[in-house]
Amino acid sequence: MLMPQGQAGVAGLTRKNNRAEQDTSADIEYTLQEQRAFPPPASFAARARIKQRQLTALRRHAERDYLDFWRTQAREQLRWHKPFSITLDESEAPNYRWFCDGELNVSWNCLDAHLAERGHRTAIVFEGEPGDVRRLSYRELHAETCRFANGLRKLGIERGDRVVIYMPMVPEALIAMQACARLGAVHSVVFGGFSATSLRDRIQDAEARVVITADGGWRSGQVVPLKAAVDKALEEGAPSVGHVVVLRRTGSAVSMRAGRDLWWHELTDGMAPECEPAWVSAEHPLFLLYTSGSTGRPKGIQHASAGFLLNARLTCQWVFDLRDDDVFWCTADVGWVTGHTYVAYGPLACGATLVMYEGAPTYPAGDRFWKMCAEHAVTIFYTAPTAIRALMRLGEELPARHDLSKLRLLGSVGEPINPEAWMWYHRVIGRERCPIVDTWWQTETGAILIAPIPGVTTTKPGSCTQPLPGIFADIVDDQGVPVQRPGAGGYLVIRKPWPSLARTIWRDNNRYIGAYWAKFDNRFYVAGDGAYRDADGYFWIVGRIDDVLNVAGHRLGTMEIESALVAHPRVAEAAVVGRPHEIKGEGILAFVVCRGARSDQDAPALSAELRQWVAEQLSPIAKPDEIRFTDALPKTRSGKIMRRLLRAIARGEEITQDVSTLENPAIIAQLRGEVPVHAATAAVKTKAEPGARSKAKPKPRAKPKPKPKPKPEAKAKRHTGSPSKT
Repeated sequence: MLMPQGQAGVAGLTRKNNRAEQDTSADIEYTLQEQRAFPPPASFAARARIKQRQLTALRRHAERDYLDFWRTQAREQLRWHKPFSITLDESEAPNYRWFCDGELNVSWNCLDAHLAERGHRTAIVFEGEPGDVRRLSYRELHAETCRFANGLRKLGIERGDRVVIYMPMVPEALIAMQACARLGAVHSVVFGGFSATSLRDRIQDAEARVVITADGGWRSGQVVPLKAAVDKALEEGAPSVGHVVVLRRTGSAVSMRAGRDLWWHELTDGMAPECEPAWVSAEHPLFLLYTSGSTGRPKGIQHASAGFLLNARLTCQWVFDLRDDDVFWCTADVGWVTGHTYVAYGPLACGATLVMYEGAPTYPAGDRFWKMCAEHAVTIFYTAPTAIRALMRLGEELPARHDLSKLRLLGSVGEPINPEAWMWYHRVIGRERCPIVDTWWQTETGAILIAPIPGVTTTKPGSCTQPLPGIFADIVDDQGVPVQRPGAGGYLVIRKPWPSLARTIWRDNNRYIGAYWAKFDNRFYVAGDGAYRDADGYFWIVGRIDDVLNVAGHRLGTMEIESALVAHPRVAEAAVVGRPHEIKGEGILAFVVCRGARSDQDAPALSAELRQWVAEQLSPIAKPDEIRFTDALPKTRSGKIMRRLLRAIARGEEITQDVSTLENPAIIAQLRGEVPVHAATAAVKTKAEPGARSKAKPKPRAKPKPKPKPKPEAKAKRHTGSPSKT
């Protein structure tokens, strides 16, 4: 039964007794029980796109006739050049094909479809880290996309060619993606924080013909030398690349190789603002997005055009309640899947106004996000739990400085959000009047699969609640048998395919089947996450199955230990990993970031206090063997905690993974215990390698060097008005 707000124990949590027996070997013990519940505000529910009646009808339709449900959605939501007659082709399952005899163009659906009625409407509000602001209407975005598409066509790019995009978070990144989609080229966006070596691996695997980059981008007041990283990557071997297109963003001096490199503005000069779209099959690859595999070898996740766009558009409407007057800000970089679905494609497919921001969330001050929300009248804000926890650590005074009254909906993405961070988000940012949609999905799922419907669903801090209509999620044990008992955990699986499901791993279908289907004989998609359902049928994601600890025969989820730690008033952030223990099999090591000042003399007493706190909140079995204090957790620049790195440090192993996206490399020595707390953040930064931040620190508002014909990307005007990875 849902307990209304206010009827809760300490910090809203209760503890249940450990079970004497396990139902199956896959069961994971979950002792943290969240009792707080928040129904949608009446004012929000009254105006919501999806009300209880509509949600009930959608669920019944999907349960009654699954294929007709998706057939109806595809016909109503997408504009087809050639209508489809085949809804789902299962002949080569688990390589499913949706709407495969239909034809459409994704860029046409995102841009041309809106020109008649919304051409004047603002599509993008961009703010650069130095403070420059640009606004592009749908008509302007369409024209710039067509010009760049025509430029790519002049370089010989055609349907099926791969194009790598390695750019800062600027409007031209979206223009490049949309231009590729317009031509039927397959784009692969590489996050601008990746090293030259990582970039090279992705260029080689995709056999890209063109790389699109910039002279640099801004991050924490410094220049990220992107072009230098591209040069180094190509020097190491990428024979497929014929051209490099370079956007002038920072005005930094870069090397330009004759015959290969050309400036963006020179390529687009004189190009027509119209470009006939390539009408492609619904199954035509839209993009490849590389994720890090467990072996360190990146996996090129391949998504199809129609299915991806359908779920991107639907989830914007269902989960974010997106409407014409909204200003939508997803803080994710387009180098991650969240930036694909909820920056580059979903909002544009809905004709919405979106916000893009180039730099660090705390530059030049910790209130940058909240200042932007106020200045651009943001109504929907979607970011990662790691960003929430980091900003929460800075206190409540910073967001209190700004008028956040335009916000009406908040979202969380990237990893499970611990209840106390959820409550801070609800109270301090949402001012207790904004529903929070805690969303679960993955690069491979293409779009949100489990999340609240904000006008209907009563939310609980830390739960992504229930699957969306048409998504058949379940929790199973090691044998694939459904886990029925509330609180009993297992593997999160999806029993039926859905349109935005990844089609394969680029040129390695055996790896795709082995990674996501083979464990249960191809019967359903295996997400790799552990989860459980509570008595109300709500799903609670507890992290990767790899993050489950086996302590003295008890399988414990790391997420709830972290949540218990963060519930302590002295703790801002925590990350828990396992390490070998000669008696218990696996011990628990917690890395903890404190709130406020803390001296080294306090460490032993605070460590003992926190260990006892976890024992009281959860169980003595869950008490960490060691607590290691640190100034910060290791995170990528998208805000995701680098858990594999922490596991290697905890076990004393050599670090073999790519750490080029680590926000603060100096923190590694502190995590190992080689540098005292507070020293790592003061460490002097060494000279940056290509793909890392430059040591040079130009003036924050320095303008690019003038050119004979200044282009929009080099000359920004300030305007007002309208998310980690993860």
